[in-house]
Amino acid sequence: MAVAITKDSIDLGIVVRDAEAALKFYRDTLGLVEEPATPFPGGGKMYRLRCGTSLIKLVAPSAVPDARPEPGGIPSASGYRYWTISVSNLDEVMGQCEAGGYKVVVPKTEVRPGVTIGIVEDPDGNCVEFIS
Repeated sequence: MAVAITKDSIDLGIVVRDAEAALKFYRDTLGLVEEPATPFPGGGKMYRLRCGTSLIKLVAPSAVPDARPEPGGIPSASGYRYWTISVSNLDEVMGQCEAGGYKVVVPKTEVRPGVTIGIVEDPDGNCVEFIS
C-alpha cells in the first residue's frame, strides 16, 4: 500500500549544535521565514522555518550531541547527505552564502543543459543544494 500523502511538501528536521549559527544561515542568509519556536520533547527547542510550503525544523537539543555529519561532502557517506531548494536567483544565493563565509562545496555548475546547481554547507556541515 502506498502512503496517502496529505501535503504537497515535506518537513525536514535538522539537529543543530548552535541554534544561533543555524538561524543566521537559514533565516538571515537564505531568508527562510521563521515561525514560532516550540519546546522539543526531551529538552531543547525547535525553531521552525518555512521554505515554500515545506517546514524546516532546526532542533537544538538541551545536550549537544557528540556526533557530527560525516565530512567530505555528498559522496563521503551513505544516508541523508543533502537537500535541494529550487531558486530563481542562484547567483545571488551563492553570493550571499560566500559573503557569509559558508563553505561552497560545489560552485555554480551546469549539470545538464538548462539546469545549474550550487552546493553550500550549513554551519553544522550539512549540504544544501540550490538549483535553477
